[in-house]
Amino acid sequence: MIVQQRNQEVQDIARALFIVNKHAKTAPDPKYLYQLKKEAIKKLLEEKAATKIGLHFSDHPKFSHQHSTLLVQIDEYYFHIPPSKDDFKTLDHLGKLDQNYRNPKTQMSLSQAKKLLATYLGWSIEKPKPLRNRSTYYTPSSLGKMESPFKSKRFKR
Repeated sequence: MIVQQRNQEVQDIARALFIVNKHAKTAPDPKYLYQLKKEAIKKLLEEKAATKIGLHFSDHPKFSHQHSTLLVQIDEYYFHIPPSKDDFKTLDHLGKLDQNYRNPKTQMSLSQAKKLLATYLGWSIEKPKPLRNRSTYYTPSSLGKMESPFKSKRFKR
């Protein structure tokens, strides 16, 4: 029973990682999402709930230089994370990214995925960040908030 519970927990974490990773790729500020992904995978590897498969050349070279990423399997999902120096010594290089490693379709809200991963890691849930570049002299517009003397009162809600 405990093993079955653990397997379900790992499946849920893998699904949450998939959702977080998918959203991080298009997020305007993906730093927190990628940090969640990296730390959760690191913890799963330490707990032996994830397996290092090998190294892949990245599809997105950095500064026009080819680099490698570490392919990790969690349940039936595959993820890439930055490799350590030891990974280059101990793992096989699989060459170009292999399209055979595909993840199953998954549905989960991003907020649910972040909450699940943060709970797993023992982190507090991320608080919304204040808007950047706000001047101390900012005055919100009151356009559209004032009552127009020409508006009919019968259309008021």
